[in-house]
Amino acid sequence: MKLNNDKALVVFSGGQDSTTCMFHALKHYKEVELVTFNYGQRHALEITVAQNIAEEQGLKHHVLDMSLLSQLSPNALTDHTMAIEEGNIPNTFVPARNLLFMSFAAALAYQIGAKHIITGVCETDFSGYPDCRDIFIKSLNVTVNLAMDENFVIHTPLMWLDKKETWQLADELGQLDYVRNNTLTCYEGIMADGCGECPSCQLRNAGFTAYLAERGAK
Repeated sequence: MKLNNDKALVVFSGGQDSTTCMFHALKHYKEVELVTFNYGQRHALEITVAQNIAEEQGLKHHVLDMSLLSQLSPNALTDHTMAIEEGNIPNTFVPARNLLFMSFAAALAYQIGAKHIITGVCETDFSGYPDCRDIFIKSLNVTVNLAMDENFVIHTPLMWLDKKETWQLADELGQLDYVRNNTLTCYEGIMADGCGECPSCQLRNAGFTAYLAERGAK
């Protein structure tokens, strides 16, 4: 398969979804860089995991300070004393997080000459987060292009995949074991299969189990 010569920038947390997106980008683009946002997230280990993966893959990695997010509103991803609670919109929702992340990613893409911005947001398993919806990403793509007079393309390869299908994509990319063992998705800061109890782990592990069952049945 011929690689796209344009540069791609992957919004990268070191979790299952963004790592799968990274391998997807490496399959399709000749040059790939990563950007991670330090916003005072619940576990600083997330930054370390992202840095380690970037180093292992030999990719240029930008870490941007977005600590102002933790000043804007209390939520369970930035306030370590808050218990994680589910609801129509869970208290792990950080208002304007993806709006700011994608805007800053576009500004960085402008600086480094990347035309493609790749993010792992997903509407199928979006957990009640309004800024993971397809309509938001499409709207923001228009906005950043108008703001910078550019023609960025924001790609969301996981948008219509559930977690089972995201594991399938990682397997098709030849990276199932890597994604399983080297990423951090758990709200409790436990790598790989995580704590098994938090909502993020339950979603991830249920998808993994379903994918293995489907693969074994074929």
